[in-house]
Amino acid sequence: MKLVNCLLLAMLFLAFLFAPYPGSAQTGSQQSKSTNAAAAPAADDQTKNIDAYIALMRREVQQEKSEIMGSVMALNAQDAAKFWPIYSAYDEELTKLNDMRTANIKEYARTYNEMTNEKADELIQKSLDFQKQRSELLAKTYQRVKEALGAVNAARFVQVEYQLLLLIDLKIASSLPVVGSGS
Repeated sequence: MKLVNCLLLAMLFLAFLFAPYPGSAQTGSQQSKSTNAAAAPAADDQTKNIDAYIALMRREVQQEKSEIMGSVMALNAQDAAKFWPIYSAYDEELTKLNDMRTANIKEYARTYNEMTNEKADELIQKSLDFQKQRSELLAKTYQRVKEALGAVNAARFVQVEYQLLLLIDLKIASSLPVVGSGS
C-alpha cells in the first residue's frame, strides 16, 4: 500500500497534462491586445511547443497510470490477458475525450481576457459534457471488465481509475485561473 501511495503522489506531480494553458491565459492578460505580423510566427511556435509538451506529458501520465493500475490490479497472466486489451480500448477513448477537454481549455485561455456570459456558458457546458462522457465511458468499461473478470476486479479497476482521474482533475482545476478574476 505504501508503494501505491508513493505512486499516486508521483502521479499527482506528473499530471501536468494541461498546465501550460492557464499560464498562457494569465500572461495573456499582461500582454497588450495589439500584435504585429512578426508575433504570429512566434505564437505558432509557442502553440507547437505547448502541443508537443502536452503530448509528452500525456504519454508519461498514461505510462504512470498503467503502471499504477497494473500494480493495484495484481492480475495473473490469464486475467491480465483479458484486462489489458479492455484497458487499452478505454484509454484510447479517454484520450479522444481528453482532446475535447484540451480544446476547451485552449479556448478558455484564448478568451480569458474577453470573457462574455455566452462564452462562459459555452465553455462550462462543454466541460460538463466532457465529465458526463467520461463517466459514461468509465461505466461502460466497468461493465466490460466485470464481464471478463468479475465484479470485484471491475470495482478495483473503477476505484483506482477514479482516484487517478481525481488527481489529474485536481491538478488541472488548481492550475486554471478562476473566470473573471483577471478582468
